[in-house]
Amino acid sequence: MKSSRLLHLLLLLQTRQRLTTAELAEHLEVSRRTVLRDVEALSAAGVPVYAERGRTGGIVLLPDARLNASHLDPPELEALSVVGLDRAQLERLGLAAVREAVSRKIAARQAAVPGLAELAPLADLVLVESTAWFSHSEAAVDIADLASALRRRRRLRIRYRRSSETEASDTVVDPHGLVAKAGRWYLVAEEQGEGRLFSMERLSAVEELEEPAALRPGATLRSEWAALKGRTEGQGRVRITARLPESGLDLARRILGTRLREVSAAEHGTCTIVVVYPDLEAVRQLLQFGDHIEVLAPAAARSRVGELARDLAQRHAAPTA
Repeated sequence: MKSSRLLHLLLLLQTRQRLTTAELAEHLEVSRRTVLRDVEALSAAGVPVYAERGRTGGIVLLPDARLNASHLDPPELEALSVVGLDRAQLERLGLAAVREAVSRKIAARQAAVPGLAELAPLADLVLVESTAWFSHSEAAVDIADLASALRRRRRLRIRYRRSSETEASDTVVDPHGLVAKAGRWYLVAEEQGEGRLFSMERLSAVEELEEPAALRPGATLRSEWAALKGRTEGQGRVRITARLPESGLDLARRILGTRLREVSAAEHGTCTIVVVYPDLEAVRQLLQFGDHIEVLAPAAARSRVGELARDLAQRHAAPTA
């Protein structure tokens, strides 16, 4: 903990060269006395940092002294290698605190670049959020523990509930790795030599086996994910044509996401949209729009929405006296 604090202190001084003990204490969330002890420890170790007395005094780092802020520890390199994950996902991998340390080093390095300090940091202007809207899914298996097991490249015995089953069952898989997509985690693995995608939400237990993973030659996490993603997005497509008010387009884009493929020009306040689903039964999602949407085609989809609407109406009919 102390070594991390000393590094942070040096990064702060490299950015501004002179700070008061009060400013450093606030940044480091320690007392002024602790700051002075840290300065003494750095000075004793040969770091050209010292305390100046008086009204304009403070803690000073000599101008010619430069900390190699580009040097990253192995865990910090790991954190940068999975760039794109949000804080919640990094926490599940045990890398949130490490990423913060990396950010401090980057900030210190950027401050030393001539002219860059005059510009607003890009990190303050661009925010990447990889969690889906209203997503609060939890996995029974700890992501960090599973990631640690995956690094040993061994077979896994998992307990998994398939989408067509009500009870989980055991199976042995050869894992490739983990994928985080739209706020959800997936295990990519081979089951009996065939690439499979396992949702972490339906994975209830993992046991690491002794034998090494037996993966197909040339198969990697990226190649398997690309194949599985293409298979998932390309299977059994059903194109649904529907009409809704122009004022509902923003809501439709939020709810439907990439399933919304076409939007016609508005006429008399309404638009025609095309939504793509993997199967006909997925039109249930359109019930979220209530009476603001009308399914036009295909006939089977229009009929199915009618059946679902009638069922809902019956369920919510006023009770008889």
